[in-house]
Amino acid sequence: MPLKAVLFDMDGVIVDTEPLHRRAYFQMFEDLEIEVSEEFYTSFTGASTKKVCNTLIENYQLTQSHEELALIKRKYFKHYFYNDADFNLLPGVKSLIENYFENKIKLVLASSASMVTINMVFEKFDLEKYFVGKISGADLKESKPHPEIFLLAAEIAAEPKENCMVIEDSTNGIIAAHSAGIFCTAYKSEHSFGQNYDKANMLISDFSEIEVEKISSYF
Repeated sequence: MPLKAVLFDMDGVIVDTEPLHRRAYFQMFEDLEIEVSEEFYTSFTGASTKKVCNTLIENYQLTQSHEELALIKRKYFKHYFYNDADFNLLPGVKSLIENYFENKIKLVLASSASMVTINMVFEKFDLEKYFVGKISGADLKESKPHPEIFLLAAEIAAEPKENCMVIEDSTNGIIAAHSAGIFCTAYKSEHSFGQNYDKANMLISDFSEIEVEKISSYF
């Protein structure tokens, strides 16, 4: 069964927005004059902005609503997104996307990020033309490790699961791909830590390892 579609996660695979979120949150903490420990901040990993803001309101008896806090955070995130010189695509991912596109492999983005952030990334790095579809987990009932997002991505690609491959970097994403019954390549970058790759079919640290010519033997 030849490879027909690749379902990309975004954060940690195409870009790493975590440092931008971090700077935006800490700028917001400064504005609110609250002290948030490293340990407490780490507990927010993977949580939605709404959940983080509600947790802050509860813990620091803040008078603002979660919507008001989210607006402050989003304002700073946008600033860093467009002005941080270090923010770029992860090394080698653009070449990989082009390699798949030239070989007529359909690409679908399946990310837990909001559609606003997804569109910002696609616009900034001119990725729209390569992808046949985009899904935001924020719009779905279930989130990773539930397989819903990847099953939907395979449907959007209009290809059988056996002809699809997921590229993920997180434990939850890898479990979601495994539960969906889709071949999963785990990408371990220099930013990755504490992730479990046991359920991945393949582990790489360089995107050139999964160009069409090298991956075809698996399909």
